[in-house]
Amino acid sequence: MKVIDLTHTIKEDMPVYPGTEPPSLAKANTIESDGFAEVLLTMYSHTGTHIDAPCHMIAGAKSLSDFDAGKFVGRACVLDFSDVEAAEIGLSDIRAHEYKISQADFVVIRTGWDKYWGRESYFEGFPVLSSDAARWLASFDLKGVGVDAISVDSVGSESFDAHFAFMEKEIIIIENLANLGCIENEFFTLSVLPLKLRGADGSPVRAVAIEPD
Repeated sequence: MKVIDLTHTIKEDMPVYPGTEPPSLAKANTIESDGFAEVLLTMYSHTGTHIDAPCHMIAGAKSLSDFDAGKFVGRACVLDFSDVEAAEIGLSDIRAHEYKISQADFVVIRTGWDKYWGRESYFEGFPVLSSDAARWLASFDLKGVGVDAISVDSVGSESFDAHFAFMEKEIIIIENLANLGCIENEFFTLSVLPLKLRGADGSPVRAVAIEPD
């Protein structure tokens, strides 16, 4: 099998959502002084490549620990909108992939924005699903929707239409994916297992695509 890493590396100078503090990776113990190495990690639950749980924005909704592990692994497809110059991916754009979507557990939207990772341009101009397109996509029996951008909604959004469309249907959201252009198969296995944190509204993940040889 072929395993493709879809994850950005967590480090102190990494991009984070505007207004969020970057992670801290402090040396708590060293081999020289303590005989073992250990790092104290301090970071927000939505750092780097991560999952949004429904309770991230909906009071009383499910957290990541309310789902069994099977929620985070399944058959996936990539919808390539990296050539789209419009600000929104409209309903007609997404409906063109209806059959493919119907055969998947996860739909991953490629905007190509991961090429801007580490630059200010990463936070602006990426295409997002229109409200109608997000609600239509949420009507499918999906485990999750992912994107290779900072968010499924535009930075600065006040309504968060896509977030609510998916969260209301208990569809997890995976943000800050990378390397989607390396996936060759129409369908593949996606694994986005989060840390098993009680009541987690989100968690960094090591996202991978698994393809047969």
